[in-house]
Amino acid sequence: MSKNNNNNNNKSVLRLKDYRVRSSDSLSKVVLLHNLKDDSGKFNPCKGGNRHTWFRRNVKSEDSVAHKERPTVEMYGRLLNLASSALVAEEFKQESLNFWEEPYQEASKWTPCADKRYPTSLGKPGENNGYIMVSANGGLNQQRVAICNAVAVASLLNATLVLPKFLYSNVWKDPSQFGDIYQEDYFMRMLKDDVHIVQELPLHLKSLDIEAIGSLITDADIVKEAKPIDYIRTVLPLLMKNKVVHFLGFGNRLGFDPFPPELQRLRCKCDFHALKFVPKIQEVGSLLIKRIRKFKYHAAERQLDKQLLGDFTPSISSKENYVERGSSRYLALHLRFEEDMVAYSQCDFGGGEHEKKELEAYREVHFPLLIERLKNSKPVSPAELRKLGKCPLTPEEAALVLAALGFKRGTYIYLAGSRIYGGSSRMHPFTNLYPNLVTKETLLTYNELAPFRNFSSQVFSDLDNRFTNFFGYIFVTCKKNLPWVQLAALDFIACATSDVFAMTDSGSQLSSLVSGFRTYYGDGHAPTLRPNKKRLAAIFSENSTIGWTTFEDRVRKMIEEGQRVRVRGSGRSIYRQPRCPECMCRS
Repeated sequence: MSKNNNNNNNKSVLRLKDYRVRSSDSLSKVVLLHNLKDDSGKFNPCKGGNRHTWFRRNVKSEDSVAHKERPTVEMYGRLLNLASSALVAEEFKQESLNFWEEPYQEASKWTPCADKRYPTSLGKPGENNGYIMVSANGGLNQQRVAICNAVAVASLLNATLVLPKFLYSNVWKDPSQFGDIYQEDYFMRMLKDDVHIVQELPLHLKSLDIEAIGSLITDADIVKEAKPIDYIRTVLPLLMKNKVVHFLGFGNRLGFDPFPPELQRLRCKCDFHALKFVPKIQEVGSLLIKRIRKFKYHAAERQLDKQLLGDFTPSISSKENYVERGSSRYLALHLRFEEDMVAYSQCDFGGGEHEKKELEAYREVHFPLLIERLKNSKPVSPAELRKLGKCPLTPEEAALVLAALGFKRGTYIYLAGSRIYGGSSRMHPFTNLYPNLVTKETLLTYNELAPFRNFSSQVFSDLDNRFTNFFGYIFVTCKKNLPWVQLAALDFIACATSDVFAMTDSGSQLSSLVSGFRTYYGDGHAPTLRPNKKRLAAIFSENSTIGWTTFEDRVRKMIEEGQRVRVRGSGRSIYRQPRCPECMCRS
């Protein structure tokens, strides 16, 4: 592990300077990182100050649910009753349909090969046009995409890449930097034959005012899904003139087609081979998997587990006396029903006037640009949005889909994320059908999460250790001090190594990257369930009359069509769909 991982007192909570970002609806400004600085002057809710104000602002949904239980919200009471009866009837029957397995043998014919060297491989350029700095925004998965896109751009422009940094987010409230999440030395070593990578700028460039010389490039300066020619025309001249450029944000600023095959391969090599979690994440991730599987493992070591967990990969050859042969299957579910997504969708989720006012208030505070756009556009009704497949699936809808697919009531389900809008009022319909629901918060103890808290003196200092029981899951109420980006890595591991991965929103970065990882390393034995929200909305629109058998047939057909083995289409993300000649080899 690199020196940065051990020197936790030099964490990058950075000086703030505001820059308007015209292309973002969710953020009116971003934070530019200049020097590394202990931001101890900012209010810390766990070190005194006005705690009550902070908790009201940051943990409203958790605290309000804990102290004032909302009534259960059900949109499909009739279907829930039918599902409950069906699950009881099927409990002791053999599974007729097996969604625990990949349905098509073709999937096993594609194997990983992005790390192979070919005669056409570009290699490191002989000349260096300058240095590329990247300060990536977003959470773990957005940052991961930005890193690999930066590697490709550095190779494209014959530039040296400075190890990327991460912007401090008011959403994630996590000061984690590259070395806290990924193995720096391994990353640089894995890509040493492809691109120059250094940990920091040389001294003669450090003193430059990047903005003053015109080398600061924000997301407003580059279109989404930009093509290589856009970088050659706009960025390369700046790079050659000033010898340094700084990409600020860098969210989805590099398209997928047209794109040189060797650079496409480099992106895959970065994502699937070069980015390895640091040992502390691997170790706790391994413990999490052991707990989920109840200390029963796969009989053979899988590439998928080895890549994510490294030396901490569970094995049945372990001498620990609690290891048993066989495996305990589990389904991982990424349920995208957080308050920000629910509010942004403008859909109706059956919560009545209280829900409507609460989500309107949330939009006014967090999405001011959306509010302005809505004022100048023709309104679209919640019913029409749902018909178009624009509404996030509720926990209730997700449970009904799983029941229709034949997953039994006793199925062990790992829930990624956990911050569900509405709390227990939303989760009751799900847990009534599927009670064996776990999260990282319920499976790992406070002390086992301790390695994630060792950031600097201000993090978890004087933590009041208050916990809230929130729809059966344990949440630390002092959310600001949890390194959410690092904890998201545990969700990534649990979802990627699961026997079945089910998503409710195919546009989610976590779901996209996890499904890509399972395609790349799954060897045809890592099924992913992708609902089509538009088709599903049409099925649910008949909830008052549709029979359970018909509901099952239509849902199963929808999921089966989404599991067909497809080669990546033009313009599609190579991180999500690596099944293509640039990334994988077909036997």
